[in-house]
Amino acid sequence: MAEPVPASTQEDLFEAVIAAEQRIEPRDWMPDAYRATLIRQIAQHAHSEIIGMQPEGNWLTRAPSLRRKAILLAKAQDEAGHGLYLYAAAETLGVDRAELTEKLISGRQKYSSIFNYPTLTFADVGVIGWLVDGAAICNQVPLCRCSYGPYARAMVRICKEESFHQRQGYELLMTLMRGTEAQRRMVQDAVDRWWWPSLMMFGPSDADSPNTARSMAWRIKRHTNDELRQRFVDMTVPQAEHLGVTLPDPELRWNEERGGWDFGEPDWSELTRVIRGQGPCNAQRVERRRAAHEDGAWVREAAVAYAAKRSAEQHTEEENGK
Repeated sequence: MAEPVPASTQEDLFEAVIAAEQRIEPRDWMPDAYRATLIRQIAQHAHSEIIGMQPEGNWLTRAPSLRRKAILLAKAQDEAGHGLYLYAAAETLGVDRAELTEKLISGRQKYSSIFNYPTLTFADVGVIGWLVDGAAICNQVPLCRCSYGPYARAMVRICKEESFHQRQGYELLMTLMRGTEAQRRMVQDAVDRWWWPSLMMFGPSDADSPNTARSMAWRIKRHTNDELRQRFVDMTVPQAEHLGVTLPDPELRWNEERGGWDFGEPDWSELTRVIRGQGPCNAQRVERRRAAHEDGAWVREAAVAYAAKRSAEQHTEEENGK
């Protein structure tokens, strides 16, 4: 029988894999803190994809044409798929999907703050695609190189689909900006409401982010919150100019020396309120997720019963075949 590997040696091997830019896989030894960090991050990501269907789902039956309904429905289906990929990745770390869902609906796990804002007009659908999915792309593309294999592989497909969602949103806004004056005002109003929450999506400033240093040391994250926020602003400002909208930041200006855009400080007190459950739609989002989970109990029960029945039938067939 093989001798157990000493913990110090296991940790050395783990650190060597990380340093060599290789992947940690589910059966590999990993520190408890590494596992806990991944579970927290992947679960929050999965919850965000599922909750994130609600703001745009508000417009599924009210989209102005069959084409727009089909586009929106396809996007919602993509987001549901993203949530499933991510829950599956989390399960490789030894947690149960039902447990994660229970923690979400009981308030013990969080999801992205951005999904606690209302979608007041159809222009919000386009702005979510452009700004929210654009911010998600900045945040998630580096996760394709995450040190944990199942998470990194799930992110490859997710990022490809998120890029398509961003283009869909931008195309919708371009169409509206070519329309009536009322439509152009509607787009500008949506941009005004979603700009600062989009910047807050990256999390608190680096000085107030307790998890960033460790996540970067473990190659879970590749960039700090502020680095990603800067990348998003630099990417978005030229797009806004081409679109013909004004970003609601009087401090926004080009920094020639740095080669990037300076921008104002988000209202971090607002982010704190939303994270604590005091945003415009926090209670509504969680309640709808809870109701959907409870309404779907019979489907889960039926699936379990069917699986048990099929297993029993296969066992009987194998016994009869002997």
